Amino acid sequence: MTMNVLGYAAQSAKDTLAPFRFERRAPRPDDVVVEIVNCGVCHSDLHMVRDDWGWSFYPLVPGHEIIGRVISTGTDVTRFKPGDHVGIGCMVDSCRQCDPCKQGLEQYCEAGHTLTYASHDRHDQRPTYGGYSEKIVASEKFVVKVPDGLDLAGAAPLLCAGITMWSPLRHWQVGKGSKVAITGLGGLGHMGLKLARALGAEVTLFTRSPGKEQDARRLGADHIVLSTDEAQMAAVKGRFDLVIDTVPYVHDVNPYLPTLKLNGTLVLVGYVGGLEPFLSTIPLILGRKSVAGSVIGGIAETQELLDFCGQHGIISDVEVIKIQDIDAAYQRMLKSDVKYRFVIDMSSLKS
Repeated sequence: MTMNVLGYAAQSAKDTLAPFRFERRAPRPDDVVVEIVNCGVCHSDLHMVRDDWGWSFYPLVPGHEIIGRVISTGTDVTRFKPGDHVGIGCMVDSCRQCDPCKQGLEQYCEAGHTLTYASHDRHDQRPTYGGYSEKIVASEKFVVKVPDGLDLAGAAPLLCAGITMWSPLRHWQVGKGSKVAITGLGGLGHMGLKLARALGAEVTLFTRSPGKEQDARRLGADHIVLSTDEAQMAAVKGRFDLVIDTVPYVHDVNPYLPTLKLNGTLVLVGYVGGLEPFLSTIPLILGRKSVAGSVIGGIAETQELLDFCGQHGIISDVEVIKIQDIDAAYQRMLKSDVKYRFVIDMSSLKS
């Protein structure tokens, strides 16, 4: 039997979010039904609501940083039971057969992964709706367990912002002795500082904004470099094994390339689109350096991240809001007026 669910949706690219009732699919044997407790607010939610990328369809219920409580399970479910605290991130399915999926890298599914919202279920073609809602249904293979004791609101952004930083840190084998720089101190950047520090790296923040030193050090930065200061940039030439660039808009990445060591890598995680001006190949060729990209992470990686955060007491810095305040939160997010992630208390749907 399908479930009638209350959420918040945009009816078009020009509409504000408003209450919306819709149907969730009838649970399948491998499904978990989750009552949503918290849902993080990601910058991509706003992009999707406003159709900034040109592939949104409506009505659209955003939300892919979902923390909730299992309320029922299908007959084939073995990993979860009612009452468990769980998370659901950016994906709810994939082909499960291609090489990336078999490697646990479902985010690179060759057939295309199924997004938590603004996508279509690959079995029944129903539209997917996100976490700005009361309940969600998902296959247990795309659900992760939240460690006991981890703050639920603070854990929500781990499902997108956290895993977006964790995946490249792990892929490029960051650990004790690594020298890592994070470009940008926002929802992604602040998680990068915390995670890189906990992995044992020496951590530097690149920022264009003076005055962030105290907060950056609190979050795990050993050093702060003002990227607009030529002398400061020259002083870190050849220092970093890995630079993770979280900046979400068009910007010049060339100044960061000389800061990489031999074989160092600059990884883009924040911006989708063309680079301007053109990328200079000179420092790449002369130092066997690389520019790479990375997107979210696989389900196994996400569980590894949550377990790591449970062991080290790491959560996102959040401001908890009511769902009725989501449009005001979007406006503040555009001004970077949040430290560092909004999270919705979904019990406010009932008020």
